[in-house]
Amino acid sequence: MAIPVNIEDLLNKRKIESNRIEFKKGWNPDRIYRTICAFANDFDNIGGGYIVVGIEEEERTGIAKRPVIGLPIEELDGIQKDMIGYNNKIDPYYMPRIDVQEVDGKNVLVIWAPAGVNRPYNVRERVTAKQSPGKWYVRNGTSTIEAKGEVLDELREMANRTPFDERGNERIEISDISPALVLDYLQTVGSRLANDFENKPFGEILEQMDLLTGPSEHQKVKNVAAMMFCKNPAKFFPTTQVDIVIFPEGCVKNPNNMIEVPKIVGPVPEMIKQALDYIRTNVIKKRIIKPKDKAESITFFNYPYQAVEEAVVNALYHRDYQEREPVEITIEPNQISILSYAGPDRSISLDAIHKAEHLKSRRYRNRRLGDYLKELQLSEGRATGIPTIQDELRKNGSEPARIETDEDRTYFLIEIPCRDGFENANEPLNEPLNEPLNDKEILILKEISNRQPVNRKSLTQFTGIPVSTVTRIISKLSNEPLALIVRQGAKKDGGYILTEKGSEFLMR
Repeated sequence: MAIPVNIEDLLNKRKIESNRIEFKKGWNPDRIYRTICAFANDFDNIGGGYIVVGIEEEERTGIAKRPVIGLPIEELDGIQKDMIGYNNKIDPYYMPRIDVQEVDGKNVLVIWAPAGVNRPYNVRERVTAKQSPGKWYVRNGTSTIEAKGEVLDELREMANRTPFDERGNERIEISDISPALVLDYLQTVGSRLANDFENKPFGEILEQMDLLTGPSEHQKVKNVAAMMFCKNPAKFFPTTQVDIVIFPEGCVKNPNNMIEVPKIVGPVPEMIKQALDYIRTNVIKKRIIKPKDKAESITFFNYPYQAVEEAVVNALYHRDYQEREPVEITIEPNQISILSYAGPDRSISLDAIHKAEHLKSRRYRNRRLGDYLKELQLSEGRATGIPTIQDELRKNGSEPARIETDEDRTYFLIEIPCRDGFENANEPLNEPLNEPLNDKEILILKEISNRQPVNRKSLTQFTGIPVSTVTRIISKLSNEPLALIVRQGAKKDGGYILTEKGSEFLMR
């Protein structure tokens, strides 16, 4: 059963937080099943985790030691048969997903333990013994510990706190989920499930992605499947949309002078991309000032793109999809305001909200949605959104963002200020920044610079980025308005090199 993530991302601890990945050198079912139980209990609402067996960990970096040691092929069948019995020693019954993958010419066993819907779970302390007491386990950072005292009490209280996006929805049919969107996602993240897509029933693909819940005779589609892979999620979550309104003179100075952008609808990743594309093209600008007494130019933006990106993603990630209110983005001369409903969880103190430095929640409304957005490089790790926004504003010379909510936590408003003095700078305004580059695009550009000419296959090998993503990035870097790279040479032995514009870009 293939897992819905790329094995190299697990081995290098990319996209998925390190506390959700555990490497095991060999097969030790007693220890491994305690960790499976801890991931299933998902005490911190992080979305479960992955155990990779046949891997040693680098002490310094924490990533997999290469080449991997693997597991002997003759042991794998026995391990998988034993797991059928061990699964029955988890109460209530829980079945992790397993996948055998080849890495460095060796076989490794990947165990995916998503957060369970019937938590709390306990497991026999020793699943290999005929008689052994059942105990509850949770994750504490990167370790598995027994849940006792207050931790166990809180774990038991979490039984009815299944995040909204993980709940099954009677109204959603498998036919409402777009196979094209699912396949595109699997190809983008480099999952092996994409290779089997045409040969398996679509329902089986969704089951392997943990997007169905309930018994086989009455399975329900989870809400997150519609959020991600339904072309019209508003059918199930009314007013799932983004509204952008522009007040050229400010909403207080002249509220009648306004521009309403057509509402943005569709699956969550598409709404994020469309909203950011509009802001990137029509709102974000940069200035380059060349001081007379210095050789280096000073570059800054009215709004740093990364800060706006993080704020938009957070609004659609953390919003309550049961609320019949859109995400509202208001653009004024002096700020961008992003409003979403409902407000921050009560596990976050009002003092932390007012400081607007670091918001860490113990409960997430949409933890699986967050996993998908991180896989697509649309979101960073949990609790990193506000620090990222403030850091990008600081580096741009802007004032910090402000956060507002009410006592009942009914809304979440973040205001991103325009850089002070931007419109009053003496140098002429540059063109809008239509295409800022993300980390993957910068990495591809640097690899081309270091190895030019270089082809797509080599770029995939050097960077570990899936070929479908490399292809999309090359298209973006090649075409106007960027035109940072160009293909040189014959089809068979040619490759990509930097244009003059691309070289200048990397020298900034």
